[in-house]
Order: sequence, then C-alpha cells, then structure tokens
Amino acid sequence: MNRKYRKTVIAGNWKMNLLPSQVKPFADALKSACGKTKHCDIVICAPAVIVPAAVKHFKDSRIAVGAQDVSEHDSGAYTGEVSAAQLRDGGAKYVIIGHSECREYHGETDRAVNSKVKLTLDHDLTPIVCVGETLWQHEAGITLDLVRAQVKSALYGITAERARKMILAYEPIWAIGTGRTATPDQAQYVCSQMRAVLREMYDARTARAIPILYGGSMNPGNAAELLAQPDVDGGLIGGASLDAGKFISIIQAANQ
Repeated sequence: MNRKYRKTVIAGNWKMNLLPSQVKPFADALKSACGKTKHCDIVICAPAVIVPAAVKHFKDSRIAVGAQDVSEHDSGAYTGEVSAAQLRDGGAKYVIIGHSECREYHGETDRAVNSKVKLTLDHDLTPIVCVGETLWQHEAGITLDLVRAQVKSALYGITAERARKMILAYEPIWAIGTGRTATPDQAQYVCSQMRAVLREMYDARTARAIPILYGGSMNPGNAAELLAQPDVDGGLIGGASLDAGKFISIIQAANQ
C-alpha cells in the first residue's frame, strides 16, 4: 500500500449469496468492529436485489455499498438488466465491472466493459474494474500481455481526470475460489505492470492516484503480506467477505 498517493480499499463481493433478511446481523457485526477504521475505505458489493437492504443497514457508517454488475445501456428495452442510474438512485456508490465470472458466464467483452465504465462514471459511481488471466494463460506466460490489453481496453476513451475516479483489481482467475493465491511477489509484479500501463496511457500523477486491488483468494492468513506490497492497495474479497469475522480481520490488516 502507498497511502501517500492513494486510498486503500477493502471491497467484499458477496456474489450470489445471502438474502435481504440476512444483511442486518452481518451489518451490525461489521459496523461494530469497523467504527474506528481510519486508513481504508470499506465497500460491500451485493446482488442488485440486496442493494436496498445493504444501503439501509449500512447507513450512517463508513461502509459503502456497491453492485456486482451494471448494464452497458443507459435505459430501454433490456429486460432483466439494471442501469447505472437505477443503482445510483438506489444508493449504490460502487460497481464491479469485468469480473471473470461475468466475462465467462455472460460473455462480457472488453468493449462491453469499456461501455459500462463510461456509464458508471457518467452517473457518479466508482467502477471497480477487474482484469486477470486463466490458469492456462498464466502457465503459457502471457499474463502481462493479457492484463495490459484488458486495462487499455477498459480505459479506452476515458480522460485522466475521469480515470482518477476509478479502481482497478487484479484477479488471477486461477486463484479465485480455488484456495490458490498468487505469491506477494507475483501480485506486486502484475499490479506494478498495471500501474506502468496507466503511466503510458496518462501520466505519473494519474498512475499514482488509481488504487489497484488484489482479488485472488485474499484471506486473514495472507492479507497482511499481500497488502504490504507497494502497488497492492487493497483487496477484492470473495468467500472471506461472507464471514464477518474473516472480513473484519482483513480490514484490520489493511488498517495497520
């Protein structure tokens, strides 16, 4: 982490878990433990149907609410989709975009990711843009080529001023939900190369300002070591974010 230039962010991704009725006890535990947290921003990204309950129960706390996806369309005949305007009006402040599961299961393309990023920024939402490689791509040695291309595609046509309102997340797909984790050195190297892309696209000031999170099975046991890396500015937490105790431990590691 480098707090001199950018904020630290711990974001939980609940994926398709929990019910609206289950949010309050989780929120009560989290608010009680994180009331004095000073050094990191905390976000809970919930399924769209749970966002209103999360906004209600995290009200008057330091914990912000985000969504897990957004439509690439502003409005119209797109049954089943949720727009950036709807999420913002419902109280969400963040949106995950380009998660590997959306890319794989929903066929989300780099072009769609770019469209979604622009719409979220238009509606004053903070996009958390995910990039990362599969196990085959990792073993084939093309991680950097792929990640660089994903970053460039996601930020295509976005000015430096708007880019500084974004968050990036490196999520090695081979480490999501598998129990495998990139080593701190591996995470640092890829995140540093993502920052190098930002310098190439914009300037040093912009590259320094954008938080880059690690999103591959961060847990209480490895959080401190991962977060000690200079270009790892927080975590996008999956399974551990469903357990209030584990999530609080990660937040505490980021708050050191």
